[in-house]
Amino acid sequence: MLLHACARVVEAARGGGADFGQSLREARRAVGAAGPEEAVAAAHLLVDASAEVMPQRGGWLAALAGELAEKEGVDVDGIPVIERLSGIAAGAVTFAETWGPGLPDPAQGPNQQIWERSRQLMGERARIPMQCWYALPHFAKSAVTLLTHSPATRAAVRDHDDIVDRAVEYCPDLEHVRDLRRMLDGEELLILDRPTRQGWSVTIHGIGDNFQLHVLLAAALVGRRLPGTPPDPRWVRCFTAGDVEPGTPPVTGWWRLTDVHGEQIWNEGVPADIPVFGETRVVVLDPPDPVRPWPPGRRFPLIRGSLALDAVYHPDDLTAWWPALKPPQPARPH
Repeated sequence: MLLHACARVVEAARGGGADFGQSLREARRAVGAAGPEEAVAAAHLLVDASAEVMPQRGGWLAALAGELAEKEGVDVDGIPVIERLSGIAAGAVTFAETWGPGLPDPAQGPNQQIWERSRQLMGERARIPMQCWYALPHFAKSAVTLLTHSPATRAAVRDHDDIVDRAVEYCPDLEHVRDLRRMLDGEELLILDRPTRQGWSVTIHGIGDNFQLHVLLAAALVGRRLPGTPPDPRWVRCFTAGDVEPGTPPVTGWWRLTDVHGEQIWNEGVPADIPVFGETRVVVLDPPDPVRPWPPGRRFPLIRGSLALDAVYHPDDLTAWWPALKPPQPARPH
């Protein structure tokens, strides 16, 4: 039933008929009764169609595809939505920059007055930028969901898109799109502890920011390979796959993380910010500065995070590294 309903709404979107709204409502009503296989098939149909139809209707199709992926928690190929998002963002930015102050609320939908002013500003070409403005939140929300549930989609798309990043000021959900695109799955990092001259290779998956990286590094090293107080098990659970348990205290850090250039690796950043040296991203563990505690929990709660210890290096293996590392530089505003 759902698949047939989605086929009808796709046909209405492609044909441009007035029955699109009714078809969309019928498809939404069919969602609750659908099984997982039918929901996934319908989501793929909607994702593909969202990239082919006019922006505003494409946004509604993308949004419904995202809802189906979220409902079933399944991996849906979101590449067409991510690729279309670039063009949608470009049109929305054009609309916003041409309109100027007092932009209309995209949640309210267009009306005749907005269309008339858009046409005054942009002429007959106004229809597409105006539609992109209203479609952008739907495409952004769908992209967040599809990237969240699909490591394959994250791996397949470019790690950044300049026009999508420019549109962040108009659509906050695009911040999540930006960082999900940059998430490193299966990336190997070299970890060097400057005080003890020890080193390790680790592989990370699903780490949404460097707060999470910091805690999972501590879980792998502190109290095992390095002296110190290991992280609270509740921190480890909620930065891996669990929820934040009631009463979990704020996290306090173990190190000042720096890169090979001695520049601070900010907890607020993401692992993809860490510079590559040779062919490897290198994290240097330096003694901590006073660190402001941070709240526990993953930035992307639906993505499981992991950090696996792959190799332990003998000090003789690392002798060439230490002269290449610059000392910690004074912290700079970021």
